[in-house]
Amino acid sequence: MRIGLIRHGLTDWNAAGRIQGRSDIPLNDEGRRQAAKLAERLAEDEYAWDFVVSSGLLRAQETAEIIAGRLNLPLLEADPRLAERGFGQVEGMTQAEREARFGADWNLQDVGQEKLEALEERALAFIADLDVKYPDGSVLVVTHGGLLAQVYAALYKGRYTDRIGNLSLTVLEKQGNLWEPLLYNCTRHLSEEPVSDTRRP
Repeated sequence: MRIGLIRHGLTDWNAAGRIQGRSDIPLNDEGRRQAAKLAERLAEDEYAWDFVVSSGLLRAQETAEIIAGRLNLPLLEADPRLAERGFGQVEGMTQAEREARFGADWNLQDVGQEKLEALEERALAFIADLDVKYPDGSVLVVTHGGLLAQVYAALYKGRYTDRIGNLSLTVLEKQGNLWEPLLYNCTRHLSEEPVSDTRRP
């Protein structure tokens, strides 16, 4: 099984540095352009994909629709387990606003955010279900930065800690009981200049 993990395109809140969480913010025009660029890359890529699935939040759903449309792939019903981590009272706030209200250690306080353990549990359950249902499949999954960061932390225990960029692509392949990264957090499709491939041997 192969999974392509994609973070949604840019939104106005992303651009302003506002935490989105479960707030249903749409893509902006740049986010739509980003999605189209990734779709073009995927259309020319060596990997073939069977279908696309996303979270039900608008920014992920719209990204998935652009990609599925360009690749002429089925878009499955949204899966709520792919939703972004809920951030409670700090959703919609910038870093400065969060610190002004709750202090620099706001992320260590209980501001109504979803527990990381719960986020990890639902994300890994989704991946396990995909593996059971489509053991020979190749699936594109459009989701969110916070969820993806937690998935990589759970699978690779600190091996990968880069910030997850908008419209980044990570490709994982099941080898035995392990998910091996064939590509990690790659955004070369967004660059105007040619960039060397970041595939791992």
